[in-house]
Amino acid sequence: MPADYDKEAYPEPPRQTPVVDKQTALPNPALILSKVFYYAVDLPVTTFRDAVDSIRSKNKLVYYHQKFRRVPDLTECQEGDYTCYYEAEMQWRRDYKVDQEIVKVIQERMRACQQREGASYQQNCAKEIQQFNEVTKSFQSRYGDLGAYASGRKCLMKQKERMMAAQAQSA
Repeated sequence: MPADYDKEAYPEPPRQTPVVDKQTALPNPALILSKVFYYAVDLPVTTFRDAVDSIRSKNKLVYYHQKFRRVPDLTECQEGDYTCYYEAEMQWRRDYKVDQEIVKVIQERMRACQQREGASYQQNCAKEIQQFNEVTKSFQSRYGDLGAYASGRKCLMKQKERMMAAQAQSA
């Protein structure tokens, strides 16, 4: 600010924060309620949670990864064994989701490389592009053209037709 400004129009701000004058001798009810809440609710819950966490840290299991045992394929199920059919179908669906995530991860890597390299991505990202092409080709050969109601049985039939076509082509 210039030295010759109007001091009445623009007064200088106070240099220190003024001290609040206490008007009453009674304690603040908000402070009392916050202390009551802390000792009645927060402290016991936090103590209990710390105790549980210390117990869980001893047997450290990653709780968000559920591990499933591999079950027999549809081809290995006995005729009329519907529980085996169901387990094989659920296994196929898990495999399908895992394969979808693999394709997504490879695609993200390829796109990150393209973004990083800019115009010269063709030569600098050749490995990622080739890996993406291989993964999408294998995903398409296994799950492509199954439609919206894809199932393990349909996938197995598609694999059988592909094997028969390869046999007919080689003969």
